[in-house]
Amino acid sequence: MEAETLAAVQQIDFSIVAQFMRATLTVKVVMISLVLASVWSWAIIITKFRNYRVAKRDTRMFEDAFWSGQPLDQLYERLSANPHSASERIFAAGMAEWRKSHRTDGAMMAGAQARIERSMNVALDKASEQMNSGLTVLATVGSISPFVGLFGTVWGIKHSFEQIAAQQSTNLAVVAPGIAEALLATAMGLLAAIPAVIFYNKLSGDADQISGEWESFADEFGLILSRQIDGPGV
Repeated sequence: MEAETLAAVQQIDFSIVAQFMRATLTVKVVMISLVLASVWSWAIIITKFRNYRVAKRDTRMFEDAFWSGQPLDQLYERLSANPHSASERIFAAGMAEWRKSHRTDGAMMAGAQARIERSMNVALDKASEQMNSGLTVLATVGSISPFVGLFGTVWGIKHSFEQIAAQQSTNLAVVAPGIAEALLATAMGLLAAIPAVIFYNKLSGDADQISGEWESFADEFGLILSRQIDGPGV
């Protein structure tokens, strides 16, 4: 009897495709959802790595130009029409408000420093928001995918027990396929969650680092304009 059972089990196709096709509709929906979540996560991960690399390069290039000694008015005239990077947009926002704050007699309007800093902060917040967009998806996938996979496993095991009751047999050939299909759902949940959690932490750190560089530049630029507003005698 044992030899017959082993022979029957060996004839069962345990490939991923076969297990998916044998699964119940609920478990199939769970598996498809996890695959889509994993694909979505990887698309975000690849896009973010590319965007962050470009952002770091553009920030470095702009700061090299900013600290090169070139007059800020000339730099603004060159960049204001189409600021490309976040650093350029922060700089352009500050310079635009700086120019608007001059009265016709050349003196500065009251509250110019606060308005300049507010303009740069608005540009900084928009850039930081764009930098962090999509990371919540990774966090969500990383946190709920194991539970979604576990739900599929529980449902699959429930179905296996129903098959046992219906056939009135605990034969391994009856139990094994259902258990294998159920555990596949958990495995898929972990495969979706683990990369999402790892890269969420990595990308969040990179985003904070880049945003910190932008904030540092905004503070340094604000100090330069502040000295200009206060005048050389202050």
